[in-house]
Amino acid sequence: MQRADDDPVEVAADLAREVAPDLDAILLTVYPDADALDTLRPGETDVATANAVARAVAATLAGEGVEVIVQRADRGAFRRWLAGRGDSPPAHHAWVDRDRLLRGADAFRALRLPPPPPVPPPRFPAAPGPVADELLATREDPEGEEFGALAAALIEAGRGDVLDLAVRKVRARQSDENAADLQADLLEVAGGAAIGPSGWAEVVALPVALPPGAVPDAVALAGGLLASGATDATEELRFLPGWRAPDAIAELSPLALRRVLLDLVAGRDPRDLPPGDTDELARRGFGVLVGLRLDWDIPVWDVIAAEGGLPEEPGEDEEDTPETLGRARAFDRWRGRVAAEHGGCVPLDLVPPCDVAAAIAGFLDEAAAGVEGLDEIRDFIEAARREAGGAEVVCRPAVVGESLELALYTAEGRFLDGVTLPRERLPAAAADMLGLLGSFVRLAGDAPRR
Repeated sequence: MQRADDDPVEVAADLAREVAPDLDAILLTVYPDADALDTLRPGETDVATANAVARAVAATLAGEGVEVIVQRADRGAFRRWLAGRGDSPPAHHAWVDRDRLLRGADAFRALRLPPPPPVPPPRFPAAPGPVADELLATREDPEGEEFGALAAALIEAGRGDVLDLAVRKVRARQSDENAADLQADLLEVAGGAAIGPSGWAEVVALPVALPPGAVPDAVALAGGLLASGATDATEELRFLPGWRAPDAIAELSPLALRRVLLDLVAGRDPRDLPPGDTDELARRGFGVLVGLRLDWDIPVWDVIAAEGGLPEEPGEDEEDTPETLGRARAFDRWRGRVAAEHGGCVPLDLVPPCDVAAAIAGFLDEAAAGVEGLDEIRDFIEAARREAGGAEVVCRPAVVGESLELALYTAEGRFLDGVTLPRERLPAAAADMLGLLGSFVRLAGDAPRR
């Protein structure tokens, strides 16, 4: 228990040593004056002590290999961030100035500390064989972290020869399937890194089943997802304009994927992944939106200090929180709108680039199964067409939980019939039915107006 006469700087350093083994990075705030400190920490005005605590924590954690990230307190930026969040101590503690974080030597200069000496990159022998064997040996321990660290170091060093040799060795010693698994693991490592403005950046891909004919505008489609409420508040997605071809993504090597990541972080169009030809994508049925996901869930020292340690991680039974379920429902609603507005266009799931082919294959498998079980829906639509007396019939679908609601109208707006199909009466998941529906009835985002 902390005594009243304990030195707050020493108390903070002790807590930093306690939590260091569980941290990869930490965000510290420095204060230019008493007004800034009082704004962020109401009632506190001892700027010298607050900044001394930040320096002590930074020095302690940097000595334990934790990355130090710094933000300067700014009353205007903080008040804009606080708007709409509710003025409470937890909100004050959790502030992150996303636009102006300082890393590396800049962070230590803001703290008025000498930066730690740079860690030299590992040096690997010119011959790829021994390092390839070492990489495969680290992969034998599924609980260890050595494989990811060594693979990342090889990718950063540009040693594609080592990675290619490791894949060939697995193919020769084991099987093509095992070699593909290793390649996928290497691509997973290459697609994410502790770079960019946040604590973590990674390449993401959204495969989309495209409708025949006109391909939807990629920028508008991505903008709809970002506005849908389907993304976590601690994440930021930045999509590239234009569509990419699934085949082009499948051909990326780990080094090429890392270059794509670096280009995205720098705001450049990736040289290794140019836009695809939309006519060809429409003919083949699938396109991919590619983007950058920034993880802003950086551990904040003020939160740790307020709680006296690291916040508890949610247990497995707490993963389906109201927030996560709400985001899943928002994604399904957005996917339903896209399918209705673009003639059966169906976004799949947001996945790492190495999972694009598997996501498309899974969708095609479900679609094939769904086609065989569509008799009830076909009969329902045919009955409506008979009632329409030759007028065109359009369908306004809606995904509600696991159920699919269908409302049929004439193109002029006369309501014909409606039905709600629960999951047990559907041949595939409700969201995956939208692309199938679009193949034999025109979909509409809203009820047609008479």
